[in-house]
Amino acid sequence: MKGVAKNSLTAVIEIGATGIRLTVAQLDKSGNWAVIDKAERFVALGRDVFTTGELSRESATLCLTVLNDYKELLKCWRLEPADVQVIATTAFRRAKNRDIIRDRIFLKTGFSVRVIDGIEENRLMYLSVKYALGDNYNQFFSENSIIMDIGGGSTEVMLLQKGKMVSAHSLSLGTVFIENQAQAMMGSEKYIKRYLQEYIRNTSENFSKEMPFSQITHFVGTGSEMAFVAKKCGTEKNDYFSVILRKDFEEFVDKLLSYTTDENVRRLGITYTEAETLLPALLTYKLFITQTSTEYILVTNLSIREGLLISLTSGPDDSTQEEFYSQVVASAINLGNRFKFDENHSLFVTNFALALFDFLKEDHGLNRHSRLLLEIAGILHDIGSYIRADDHHLHSCYIINNSDIFGLGKDDMSVISLVAGYHRGNEPSVSDSRFNEIPRNDRVQVLKLSAILRIADAMDRSHTQKITKYNFEKKQDFLVINTSGNHDLTLEQFALTEKGLLFQSVFGYKVILV
Repeated sequence: MKGVAKNSLTAVIEIGATGIRLTVAQLDKSGNWAVIDKAERFVALGRDVFTTGELSRESATLCLTVLNDYKELLKCWRLEPADVQVIATTAFRRAKNRDIIRDRIFLKTGFSVRVIDGIEENRLMYLSVKYALGDNYNQFFSENSIIMDIGGGSTEVMLLQKGKMVSAHSLSLGTVFIENQAQAMMGSEKYIKRYLQEYIRNTSENFSKEMPFSQITHFVGTGSEMAFVAKKCGTEKNDYFSVILRKDFEEFVDKLLSYTTDENVRRLGITYTEAETLLPALLTYKLFITQTSTEYILVTNLSIREGLLISLTSGPDDSTQEEFYSQVVASAINLGNRFKFDENHSLFVTNFALALFDFLKEDHGLNRHSRLLLEIAGILHDIGSYIRADDHHLHSCYIINNSDIFGLGKDDMSVISLVAGYHRGNEPSVSDSRFNEIPRNDRVQVLKLSAILRIADAMDRSHTQKITKYNFEKKQDFLVINTSGNHDLTLEQFALTEKGLLFQSVFGYKVILV
């Protein structure tokens, strides 16, 4: 992602399933931001994709028209397409012809569209929620919580246990999909409600392995539909979030559901397009809320566009970024718990690997994000033992590559899965199709991180964490690991001989355990 200069203007465009939205913001030298202009146009991209699997020619043309209109608007702010972050969500993600449409957009408008996955949406939503709650965040997230955003094409869900991320999910459930289901059933409201009840019941049961919905006491809803309800029956707490009592929310939704679409348009002063998304979204929120023990709903009026602004203005050493990384780690540990990993061994290996990574800073030239990927790979490197001890590294690679971890996209998960997969057995090689298919820079990263993780895993070959104190020294072409104590390290010495060859090849040091 391209960064933006401080003390400048920038803009974010979000191409969603139901509309294309623009936010223009002013950034100052301290990294703070303030929204100074907004625009929104309803474009039913999701209706095409969820029906035919592709964006139609008519929708693509309308999309180009809107983007060119935004381009002219941005000229008033002296912003060029290169100054704008353009992200696309579910509709583009699922469109079979997305690449050719992205190319046409770039050629016709100059905007470069980045298609983000559901986990990236979760990350941006989390940043916006944390920013909106401000000093109230710790108060509201001291117990079990859920953050939910029901969009046009998907529903993003995050579960937090006493402020720590348990899991993040992107569900194939959105207002456009629900609307399509209603049309297929000739508008049968009873069918839609029954369908949603069954879907949500099954979802909550699946999530109960991570955190039972009945134990959730804090519910955070985002999106324009929830913001609409907050204005009608909520209490504003600051410029960015409001609180709605659960009983007030349920009464308001039940009242809307008792009216026809025409009556809601007239009574609420909204368009038919807005009414078609408002009712299914609120019904879905209500059905999820009934599964929880919450007494009130927190509603933020910030979106993933503001989340992207926060991401752009947060420096790599910013405390917010470090707190975010801690949530990524918490999500990874929860994934390990689901597969009954050996936590003591995994954390020893992880801490040793991170200490070695920090010691070799001048040798590997990798950044803070690479350190995070190594940390996650260390936590999960033995997760495949849940399937079978033999070849468990291959099973670890498979499980990680097919799992979601909060805050990490598919490219990150691909790197982590390979690093974990190479902690034993064969070394990374272009003869391995999984390794050969990733970009060159990622291959170099996998080589370096795998070499470090193999050394760390060798240091606890017995899975008993005998080594409690250690330090590193460089002596000519040797890396010396000094340890203290009288433990028998025969197994570790043997494992180091076996696993140290990749490290010697990558970094040029032969490893000696003293």
